[in-house]
Amino acid sequence: MTGSSVDTVRFVVRSIATTAVENEDYFGELDAVVGDGDFGFSLARGFEKVLEDIDDYPDDTASALLQAAAMTISSRVGGTSGPIWGTGFLRASLSLRDTDEIDLAAVVALLRAAAEGIQARGKAQLGDKTLLDALIPATDALAAADAEGEADSSALVARFAAATRESAEATSSLRAMRGRASYSGERSIGSPDAGAVALAVIAERLAEQWPQRPGAENPDAG
Repeated sequence: MTGSSVDTVRFVVRSIATTAVENEDYFGELDAVVGDGDFGFSLARGFEKVLEDIDDYPDDTASALLQAAAMTISSRVGGTSGPIWGTGFLRASLSLRDTDEIDLAAVVALLRAAAEGIQARGKAQLGDKTLLDALIPATDALAAADAEGEADSSALVARFAAATRESAEATSSLRAMRGRASYSGERSIGSPDAGAVALAVIAERLAEQWPQRPGAENPDAG
């Protein structure tokens, strides 16, 4: 794994963490519609710790860095979000264990591994109105871009963000089948899943910040 790959993964994790902390109130408001409203708080407290520790995370491999982030998230994010997000990060780290370079195929594999881990941990499937309903379609969009030969990283990140947003908004038509939101039954129809929207906001912020990533040719570009 090259140093630049590790630096890029650290940049991505920092972006995710910063976005989660800055959107604590918004994510809580989304969750309060049919949930208990603690999603934003729980996520922010864990990712605050990630931001505190991230400069001390391993810099030898991206896998080790993601594993360190997974341990922080699992131990510091409260409620059901800790095990779910922690498992996603851990499975992502494991997918990179034997990867020397992170190309698009590796990113797709990483995201699929994260989704599979979340499915197993949360006993959720596509259509259950969870963050998986944004993550899986967005990952499929990246896989399609790989098949099409798309190589521009900015275009790829933007495509992932757009697919995440579209899929997150589409969860409004679904009935929640997992978590506290499932207790509301039919009332859960009509509002998007908080976790899916959070993923969309995170992806959109990453797309905005992507020109500032380590090694970018024009870090001041919009």
